[in-house]
This record gives sequence, C-alpha cells and structure tokens, in this order.
Amino acid sequence: MRKFVAQKAKSLLSTASSHRLTNPHHHTCSSSDYYYYTSRLARLFTTTLDSSSSSMASSNKSTPPVTVDSLNPKVLKCEYAVRGEIVSLAQNLQQDLKANPGTHPFEEIIYCNIGNPQSLGQQPITFFREVLALCDHPTILDKSETQGLFSADSINRAWEILDQIPGRATGAYSHSQGVKGLRDTIAAGIEARDGFPANPDDIFLTDGASPAVHMMMQLLIRSESDGIFCPIPQYPLYSASIALHGGTLVPYYLDEATGWGLEISELKKQLETARSKGITVRALVVINPGNPTGQVLAEVNQRDIVEFCKKEGLVLLADEVYQENIYVPEKQFHSFKKVSRSMGYGDKDIPLVSFQSVSKGYYGECGKRGGYMEVTGFTPEVREQIYKVASVNLCSNISGQILASLVMSPPKVGDESYDSYFAERDGILQSLARRAKTLEDALNSLEGITCNKAEGAMYLFPRIQLPNKAIKAAEAAKKAPDAFYAARLLNATGIVVVPGSGFGQVPGTWHFRFTILPQEEKIPAIVTQLTEFHKKFMDEFRD
Repeated sequence: MRKFVAQKAKSLLSTASSHRLTNPHHHTCSSSDYYYYTSRLARLFTTTLDSSSSSMASSNKSTPPVTVDSLNPKVLKCEYAVRGEIVSLAQNLQQDLKANPGTHPFEEIIYCNIGNPQSLGQQPITFFREVLALCDHPTILDKSETQGLFSADSINRAWEILDQIPGRATGAYSHSQGVKGLRDTIAAGIEARDGFPANPDDIFLTDGASPAVHMMMQLLIRSESDGIFCPIPQYPLYSASIALHGGTLVPYYLDEATGWGLEISELKKQLETARSKGITVRALVVINPGNPTGQVLAEVNQRDIVEFCKKEGLVLLADEVYQENIYVPEKQFHSFKKVSRSMGYGDKDIPLVSFQSVSKGYYGECGKRGGYMEVTGFTPEVREQIYKVASVNLCSNISGQILASLVMSPPKVGDESYDSYFAERDGILQSLARRAKTLEDALNSLEGITCNKAEGAMYLFPRIQLPNKAIKAAEAAKKAPDAFYAARLLNATGIVVVPGSGFGQVPGTWHFRFTILPQEEKIPAIVTQLTEFHKKFMDEFRD
C-alpha cells in the first residue's frame, strides 16, 4: 500500500511540474492544472490515511492488548486443583439444578473438595462470634439488654480487645504485624501450648495462613535455581506459590505403605538429586497433620527432621494449621518449635516458621481470613526484610486478628462460657473423628480402593486401582485417570472430590482427596451413593 501511494504521488507531482514547465507563458492555465494535480494528491493522501487508520483500528480490535500469551508465564505455570476443573463443573451443575430441578440423578452438590466446614453446615463457636459481634458494634456494650444476650466473659473479652485496638475501631488499619495486644495474647497461648517462651515480636498476623506462605516464598526464592522441598502429595498452595515466585519445587515422596511416613533417607536422596542439577534448596515444607494425607508425625520423626534441617542449612516451614484436628488416641500434636527447643536449639540456632489459621481446627472460620506465622531463628537484618514485605500489605483484617487471639486463648475454668465452649469444641472434634472412621471403612470396602487411617486434619486420600479400560477411556477424553473418575462421580452423584493428580502422587498411582466435613447425618447417604457409583463404574470398565 505504501509503495503504491508513493508511486502515485510521484506520478502526480511529475505531471503537475511538467505542465508548469511546458506552459511558462500560460500562467492561468498552468496554475489551474497545477492546482488540479495537487488537489488530487491531497485527496490521495487523505483517503490513504483514512484507510490506514481504519485498518489499524480494525487490527487493534481484533488483537486485544492483553492475551493469554502475553501474561506472566509464572501465572500460567501456576495451578490450584482444589478449585480447578472439577469444581467449575460442579458449580455449573449447581446452577443447572436451580434452573432445572429434577434433571439430574441427585438433588444437591456436596462439596467434599475443600476444607470449608461452615459451608457444609458446621456451626461457629458461640463465644468467638459473641466477642466478634461486640467488637464490631461496640455501642451495644453499654446497653442493658446486652447483659441478657451475651455471656459476661464475652463482654469482658470484647472490652479487653477494644482497649488494645487504636481508636477501638475494627475498621481501622493496625500495625503491619497485627495489633500488639492480640500478638501478646497469641504468644501467651503458644507458650502455654509448648512450655517454652514465645515473643510477640515474632508473630506476624495474616489473612489466613496462605499469605504468610506466599510471603516466605517471596523472600526465599530468587530464581529457578532456588528450590523448596515439598511433600508429595502436597497441598497445592505450595506448588502454586513456588511457581508464582519463580522457584523450583523439589519433591520428597511420603511413604503410603507406612501410613504416609516421612523418611529422612528420602529427603537425603532428593536433596542430592536437586543439588546435582544445580538447584539450591532453601527450605523444607512439612505439613503436620498432613494435607491431603491425614497423618500425624511422631515426635521422634520430628526430631530427625529438625536435625536434617540444621545439618543441611534449611529453613523449616511448618504448616501446623490442623494442630487441633487429631482423631486417634495414640497420636498427639507437637509443634516443631516445641520439638526444636526440647532438643536444645534456641531462638538463633535454626530458622523456623510456623503457620496457623482460624480456617481449620474445630472453629472452621474460613471466611474470616485469620491466621499468623511465628518467625524465629533469623538475623535482625532478615527480620527487617520480613517486616518490610508485611508492611507492603499494610495489615491483615482486624476480625481475623481477633479470632486468631481467641483461638489461642479460649474461655478458662470459671468463665461463664467455659462449659458451653468445650461442649461445642469437643462435639465437633468427636463428630469429625466418627465421620473419618465411617468414610475410611466405606472406602476400604470398595473394590480396588485402599485408604490409610485419617489420624488428623480433615481429609482422606484413598488410592484407587483403575481398570486398564478406564485408563484408556481417560486418555481418549484427554484427562488424568483420577480426574476422569472424579468427573464421573460428580455427574452421577453430585459429590465433589479432588483428583490426586492435583496434589502430586507416585507416578502410576491414582488417588482422590475426600473431605470428612459433610454433616454426620448425611454421611450414610454419601456412603451409599459412593458405593453404588463405584460398583457401576468398575462393572462398566472391567477388563
């Protein structure tokens, strides 16, 4: 187009000039001719520019300024299976159920994909919610009616907390690490739990545990040459965060045959392999109790892990958000901080970050977004950088901060709420233990399925031996075999589970994660639906 315009313009200018030169005495005629040719030239350029602009506008409309190909490749690499394809399918089915009742072989979607207790009917702890309500609406504290609606200790606790918050305003920013008085309370709770001192300045309050994990990944990962040790299977938050921050996940495989045991020999082997590839392993993630596997580490195993981290110079990232969820009498929770201190390691001897959240335990306050990390064993210079990253986020939400303090400082003997609080807490935990056992037994009764005991947390992670015919059908559908099974289960029953491939697993094995959170009265019906589906599935794809 440009070449054509240039040639046309050159021709017009040449013609106009030749007319002026060949008719020098006929000024009127030659001026008219010159005007004629230059006018044509102007129209040519105007038409061309309009056409070019139109073409460019059309081109701009057809190519958006942001495409998937132009996004940050780290985002594209990131995956989070807990809210992935199966859940999207479930949400579409849920909308269809509302719009067209009776069109599916089930009446509701049962979300067994995520640890979201209250969405499945678990009631919040009364004491916690009373204190939150009073803190959020402090004008009712002085009203006489409040004494009859709220317990005396919830009223007193609300006054204590409000006195610690600048301006007594839960809608205001706090210190970037969280309200100092609330951190004092949490530190006292940690000290009571572990029997070792805790410093409020080591506490960073966050919107759940996830932002704290992201923060540590952001601080530790410099490039793809930096690796983070993660268990396989693992909670996908870790693989997603490592991908987002441009690091390398260094896997260590839990031993399913020994109840998802963590073997030091496996850590040594994987560390050697990573280093041979030029990867600098910076930290070790340990999830205890396990997600998605539900195992609870023995204290002797924890001591070996601490020694390994000390010897290899690794930061120990301890995900301890399920510390209240223990279901077997032979196991109990020990924090890694308690274990390391009992081994004689002090604050400066081993870098350790412990994560806690109000989303799990018996409280299940997922939507309130409260949590914290306790950071010990870092130099003052590194601590300054951690604080700087926290400051960029301004602060976590105040309601979540209050809940985190309440979780670590519940009612005490003599408080009005003491009996009702412990009845609610124990009722929830005992029911979860019964649900775990019922589902575990049901899964182990099914053909081709084996399921380890759920010692803690909120999940079962059964292994499924799929027939070759089913595996080939999955390949034809371009799905992982366990994702194929999960999709078929959803379409037949409305039960949502997460394929094991989203958590990582030993190659050639297939699993799915199943929460134990549906309310206890619904468990028998879920077992019946699952059993009937599985039998039909195995019969359909039997080799």
